[in-house]
Amino acid sequence: MKWYQQKEQAAGEKRLIILWNIYKFCGRDVVKFLVWFITFFAFLGAKEPRKYSKKYLSMMGLNPGILNQFKHFLTYSYSLFDKMEVFAGKFSPDNIFFDNENDKINFINDLQKGVFVIGSHLGNIEMMRVLLRTSIRKPLNIFLSADQCKIFNNFIKQIEIESPVVVYPVEDINVNTSIEIKEKISNGEVVVMAGDRISKHSTNIKVQFLGKTIQLPSGTFKFAYLMEHPVYFVCALKEGEKYRICLKKFEYSGSKTETVKNMQKEYLEFLETLVPRYPFQFFHFYDFFE
Repeated sequence: MKWYQQKEQAAGEKRLIILWNIYKFCGRDVVKFLVWFITFFAFLGAKEPRKYSKKYLSMMGLNPGILNQFKHFLTYSYSLFDKMEVFAGKFSPDNIFFDNENDKINFINDLQKGVFVIGSHLGNIEMMRVLLRTSIRKPLNIFLSADQCKIFNNFIKQIEIESPVVVYPVEDINVNTSIEIKEKISNGEVVVMAGDRISKHSTNIKVQFLGKTIQLPSGTFKFAYLMEHPVYFVCALKEGEKYRICLKKFEYSGSKTETVKNMQKEYLEFLETLVPRYPFQFFHFYDFFE
């Protein structure tokens, strides 16, 4: 089973709206309490995702028993709750910090030129929205699946707030999209695309990651190369109630083929340093390690 054959039920639009209304009147503690019960009942019926969580936990050297499987699911659910607060502009920038001050300075300096961010499903990349909207104040363009785009846009519309984020369906990238994004990034805007979700619409390559074979969407790295602007690998990892921003700048060198290959290699190395430190925040509930 591939990721695009599954529906991410916990992030559905109706569930977000219901939780948002409860959040408005009852606060975050009540919603977190409800999220625990929602996750528990979803977990009971998620036979296939549980199997893949067990496989992943075992591979990471963790106890793959039912409690750790549930912890994996619950960590994901709480990250969705954090996303909801980010969407609504309610997540405090005081709860976000950079792992390295020098990396932070270089990143902020490069933002004047425009930056291409390659994220992942490790941690919660949505935290970049908080930084770019408040502390750094930069327009953000993000690529999501078509279903996720619809959920995000409808949620923002129903809660009646203005969003500085423009979302694009990753399935619909064409020449016009490329030209539009190139213009935006040249004007100092930020573009975000995940590098670890295979696509049924583009070529995927087999690579080694954590000693296992996985597939990566080659289009992400080729697209980043074509933008001709600074490229950063970014993860936002939760620690308590705060998020640590870890990032690494990619340095261009060699031909196009060599550069794209090196970009893929360094991206995987970046993730390999972080996944063992935050194993429950690696949110792939399909057979990622085929």
